[in-house]
Amino acid sequence: MKKTKAKSIVFLIITLLVALYIFFEAPNLNPLYLDGAVFWATLITIYVGVGALMKIGDFSFHPEDVQPGRVPFSYSAKAKFPKIPAIIIAVPWAVIVVVMIISSVFFQWKAYRDQLGEPEVKKFDSEVQAIDVSQIPIVDEELALQLAQKKLGERPALGSQVALYTATIQMVDGELVWVVPLYHSGFFKWLTNMDGTPGYIVVSATNTNDVRYVEGYKIKYHPDSYLLFDVARKVRFGPGLMTGITDYSFELDDDGQPYWAVSTYQYTRGFALPEATGIVLLNATTGEMQRYSVEDAPEWVDRVQPEDFIIQQITNRGAYVHGIFNFANKDKYRPSEGHNIVYNNGECYLFTGLTSVGADDSAIGFIMVDMVTKKPIMYEISGATEQAAQHSAEGRVQDLGYQATFPIILNIDNQPTYFMTLKDRIGLIKQYAFVSVTNYSTVGTGESVSAALRDYESKLRTDGVVTIGDLGESSETMQGTILRISGEYSGGNSIYKFILSENQDILFMAESSTGLELALTQPGDKVSVTYSLSSDGVANVSSFDNLNFTQKAN
Repeated sequence: MKKTKAKSIVFLIITLLVALYIFFEAPNLNPLYLDGAVFWATLITIYVGVGALMKIGDFSFHPEDVQPGRVPFSYSAKAKFPKIPAIIIAVPWAVIVVVMIISSVFFQWKAYRDQLGEPEVKKFDSEVQAIDVSQIPIVDEELALQLAQKKLGERPALGSQVALYTATIQMVDGELVWVVPLYHSGFFKWLTNMDGTPGYIVVSATNTNDVRYVEGYKIKYHPDSYLLFDVARKVRFGPGLMTGITDYSFELDDDGQPYWAVSTYQYTRGFALPEATGIVLLNATTGEMQRYSVEDAPEWVDRVQPEDFIIQQITNRGAYVHGIFNFANKDKYRPSEGHNIVYNNGECYLFTGLTSVGADDSAIGFIMVDMVTKKPIMYEISGATEQAAQHSAEGRVQDLGYQATFPIILNIDNQPTYFMTLKDRIGLIKQYAFVSVTNYSTVGTGESVSAALRDYESKLRTDGVVTIGDLGESSETMQGTILRISGEYSGGNSIYKFILSENQDILFMAESSTGLELALTQPGDKVSVTYSLSSDGVANVSSFDNLNFTQKAN
C-alpha cells in the first residue's frame, strides 16, 4: 500500500510538471515536427522509465524531508532494467534519428537546392528599377528605435511604465514606415495595467523628422508577456496547436489597427526544410485570431515568409547548385552578410546581394524574394560587394569618421548603384552616399539625397561612365526667360541653378563648362537650353545659350 502511494505521488508530480511545462513553454505537440517528436519521446521516456524503475525497485516518499536541500524520495533496485520498457523507450528516439538522417542534405540535396524555386533571371538594364525611388528607406531599424525612444522620452510618465519592442518596417496606406509597439517593462507594471500598453510609435522610413505616437489602441498581447497574454502562448493554444509557428511580426492594417502576424510552417522533408504555409493574425487589442493560407492572406499583410527561412533557402540554392560534392566551388554563391526589406509597386521583398564562393569575392548580382508568395527574382550584375561599397563610401568621408549602413541597389541613370546613409558615432544620419556597383571608386556624397545624387552623377560624367546626354530618358530643348539664377561651388566645379518663367516646376542645373555665358546671365535674359531630366526630377543642362548676347566665344 505504501509503495502504491509513493508511485501515485511520483506520477502526480511528473504530470503536474509536464502540465506546467506545456502551459509556460507552449511547445509544438505535433510529433511530425522535430520539437513535437522530441517532446513525446521525452514524455515516453519519463513515464515508461519511471514505471519500470518502480516495478523492479522501491520508491519511498519521506514527507519529513520536503525542505530545501533534501530529496524526499529514495530508491532501491532489486533487478535489471526490463527489456520491453527499454525497447519502448528506444523506439521513438531511434525513429527521430532515422528521420533526421534521411532528411539530411546527404540524401535530399536536390530538395535543399530547389526549395526556393527557380528564380526569374533578369539582366540589369535601363528598365530595371527594383525599388521605388520615392520609397528609398533612409532610416534603418537602429535609428528608428533611437527616434522612437526620443518620442517616448517626451512623455516621462509613460516612459517609466513601458519600453520599446522590436521595430518592423512596413507599408501602411502607401507610406513606408517603422512601427514600434510598447510593452510593459516589468511584471508588476503589467499586473497593474492589464488592459494593455497605450499604443505604438510610427517612424517614417523616408523622413527622420516624421515620428508619431499613436495612442488610440491598447496593446494587450506581446511576445514574452505573461499568462495567455503572451503571443506564442495565445496562438499555440488556439489555431497553432498542432502546427509550427514562428516569426512574430507587428503589423498595422490600413486603418492603423495593430496585429501580430505569426507565420505557420511545416517540414517538407522529414524534420528538415521548413516551408511557410500561411499566417495567424492576432488582434493585439482584442485577442481575436484568424488563420489564413498564403493565398488568402489579407492584402495589407506585408510578410508571410519568415526572413530566416528565405535566407537559408538562398544559401542552400547557392551551396548545392552542383550537388554536395562540388569541392571546386563551381558556380557556387552565397547571400551577402546583410539584407534589407524593400518595397516595389506596393509589394514587400527581401533584398540581398549574391557573392561568389571561393577566391573570387566579387558580387555576381542580387536577389529579391516576395515576402508573401516567395517568388524570387535574380538580377545579374558583376561588380563590387556591399562591404566594398560601404568601405568606399566611408573612405570618402574618413576625416569625419562616419559609418555606412548596409546598402540597397538602385538604377541611377542606367547604372547599378548602391545607396546608403552615413551615420555618426551616435547613430544619426549626417550624409548620404551613392556608389557605383561596377566601379566602387565612383562615389557621390551629400547632406541630402538630392545633393548626393547630383554629386554622384557628376562623378559618373567625370569618370567617363555617362555623359550629360545619357542621363534621363531623352533630351529636350527649350527657350525661355530666366526667373531666378544662382551659382555655387561644388565638387571642384561651379554649378549654376536657374528657373525659367515659362516652366517654374523645373529646376535647371548646369556646370560652368556648359556655357561661358552662364556667369553673366541675369534674371530677365532670354535663353535656350538643352536638358534631360535626372532621376530626382532635376533638369541637367547639356547646352546653354544666352540669346541676349550676340558675341560668340572663340
